[in-house]
Amino acid sequence: GLGIVWLVELPFGLVDLWWARRYDLTEAGYLEWAFGDWFTLGAAFLSISLALVIVMLLARWLRERWWIPGAAVFVAIAALFTFGSPYLVTETTPLDDPSLRADAAAYERMQGISGVPVSVEDVSGETSQANAYAIGLGPSRKIVLWSTMVDGTFSDGAVRVVVAHEIAHHSSDHLPKGIAWFALFALPSAWLLMRLTRRRGGIGAPAAIPLALLVVAVLQLALAPAQNWISRRMEAEADWKALQTTRDPRSARGLFVGFGETSLGDPDPPAWAHLLLDTHPSLAQRVAMAQAWQQARR
Repeated sequence: GLGIVWLVELPFGLVDLWWARRYDLTEAGYLEWAFGDWFTLGAAFLSISLALVIVMLLARWLRERWWIPGAAVFVAIAALFTFGSPYLVTETTPLDDPSLRADAAAYERMQGISGVPVSVEDVSGETSQANAYAIGLGPSRKIVLWSTMVDGTFSDGAVRVVVAHEIAHHSSDHLPKGIAWFALFALPSAWLLMRLTRRRGGIGAPAAIPLALLVVAVLQLALAPAQNWISRRMEAEADWKALQTTRDPRSARGLFVGFGETSLGDPDPPAWAHLLLDTHPSLAQRVAMAQAWQQARR
């Protein structure tokens, strides 16, 4: 089943890679991309198989009541992955800019946290796009900047806005909150999964597994707009905290405009695409927030 899904997605991924190569957004070759896709497929296969084994064992033990502990298992796996994800990002080096490190420490104090390391991931041989992300929970918290973020393409002020934004994700507990939101979705989803697979013998029966995977795929598609809305709210909060921390709306505007130039992103996408697909506010909305913050300060 996963192999068929991979084959269906293959031509779309190929067109996406062709487009990115045409506009110099990536340096990845077609052969490298194909092997990378096989690795992703293998990882998906292993993770889904593990989840299925656990759920099938619970279903055979608890029958139709499996969905309650089953939802808890899904949440526990999500929390474990969130905690362990920083240890899977191995090709990073500590941030070597002493001025930026000092500013990061100051931003942490302003936002009420401390001890979050900042690293740089070298993507210079893969893409020209810029990105940064916050990962981890508790002692594993970490901030990662792509090397394209600190190679001189963006101003020092823009990079500081990015750092303050990622610190804001940790200071606002967005990752634990994301797990809590996942738990709210997981419980009714597990109940629906139990109900919809009953006629095939329940999820404990191998014959029900294809139907179960179809149900999960449909649920993910149906819940995507709500999940993306939650993500956009968290990203907007992090943007606002970054403005409050750096007090530099000019650099924030330059950052968002720069994202559009380096990634060729649509600054103001159609409403349907924004609602269904976007995990961040649009670039136009982020620029408008910086302008609104500046006007409020005046």
